[in-house]
Formats: sequence, structure tokens, C-alpha cells
Amino acid sequence: MPPLQEISQRVFFILWHGDRRSLLLSVLTSLVGGLIVSCQALEHEPLHGPWLMAGMAWAAKIGGAAGIRANGAQDIAVIKETTQLPVIGIEKQEDAQGRLCITPDFAAARRVAQAGADIVAVDCRHNRPFGEDLAQLIPRIKEELDLLVMADIATVDEGKDAEELGVDLVATTFAFKEGSYGSEPDFPLIEQLTKSLSVPVIAEGGFWTPEQVVTALDLGVLAVVVGTAITRPQDITRRFVQAMKSRG
Repeated sequence: MPPLQEISQRVFFILWHGDRRSLLLSVLTSLVGGLIVSCQALEHEPLHGPWLMAGMAWAAKIGGAAGIRANGAQDIAVIKETTQLPVIGIEKQEDAQGRLCITPDFAAARRVAQAGADIVAVDCRHNRPFGEDLAQLIPRIKEELDLLVMADIATVDEGKDAEELGVDLVATTFAFKEGSYGSEPDFPLIEQLTKSLSVPVIAEGGFWTPEQVVTALDLGVLAVVVGTAITRPQDITRRFVQAMKSRG
């Protein structure tokens, strides 16, 4: 069975067994086989700011992006208004120890929703450092905010547990391997997830080349998220410089 046909059947299953058919239909079908560009810049980075990120997102739309992943209410609102593309919204938070958690509580999810996101991504790792109980958070987001919920995970077990909690999609956000010049996609994990889950899988983490994106699609993912390789010039430059220095 062709991967896209199989994915379409998964979307169809959700449409007719879920409570939010129209929302799922408009968002998920627009993402099938598409590229989602992550447009994020933290406060210490040169491109930080909603208008700079909106410009990056607009450029991604011109290039054919099917959707955008964005961090923080300000960025989400301006990007949504500028592009009118489906937006996966998150709110990154750190605790006093510098540990990261993505959209850890309902208040964060509500800010993401009010900014105009279509999907809210939630940190669903087993070792997430802080945040509200996922068993209560995920259904509350779906019921009170009427948003699709995507689980950001790192392992197959985390993906399975997130599906049981009721998420609409699973993303391999925290799953990548270290290669010669940085992170690379974890294709074995991606394949395991597409074979073991009923909900659609979004491939994310470590994607640098179009060939890698095509490989992920061939494994049956709904769509692929690419961030650093497109929207972080400092990291792209560093990758070239490292390769040049390592020659010989």
C-alpha cells in the first residue's frame, strides 16, 4: 500500500471516530505529505522577534511549506496572520535548573490557542522535567480549547502512551542521533512509530537534507518538520565551516 494512501486512511479513521471532524479535515489533510517549517528564535539569537519570524515563515510559504511550527504567543499570532498556514504552536519554558519543557500546562496551551494556533504540541516524554499531569492536560486542551494536540516524544513507548492519552498526532521532536556534523533523524524510531500507532506521525528532529525528508515520507509519516536547516543561519553557517575545517 502506498504510504500516502495509508496515511489518508489514518486521517479518515480519526475523522469518523473523533469529535472534531471539520477541524481535523481542514488541518490534517492540508498537511499530508507536506513540509512544516519550524520558525523559532530564542531571546539570545539574532533573529529573535515576531516580525523577523513572520518574515521567515512567509519565505517558507513562498517556498511551498504546508505549515509552520512556532514558539510563543507573539510569534504565533503574527505568523498566523501573515501566512494563513496551519500553525503548530508551542510555549517553551525552562525551570531554575535550565531544564526545558514544551507547553507544560493548560495556561501555556491557552495562550497558544488564543494566539491562533491550529495544533498545540505538548511535551510527552516520560522524563519531562515539570508540568501538569498529562492524563488531565491533554483531554482538557481538546475539550476546552478545541485544538488538535500533538505529542512531542523521544521513544516508541512515549508515542504509544501519548496515543492512549488521546493525542491526535505524535511527533519525533526529541528523537534524533548525533552524526558527523550534528543531529540526524532517527529513522528506525520513525518506522517503528508509523507501524505501531493509529494516529498520524510527524517526523521531526535532525533533518538537514531533502533526501532525508523523502525517506521519512516513504516510511509513512504524515508530514516532516524542518527547522534549523532552513531557519537558523548561524547553525547552517557553522555546519559549512565545520565541514571545511575537517577536510584532509
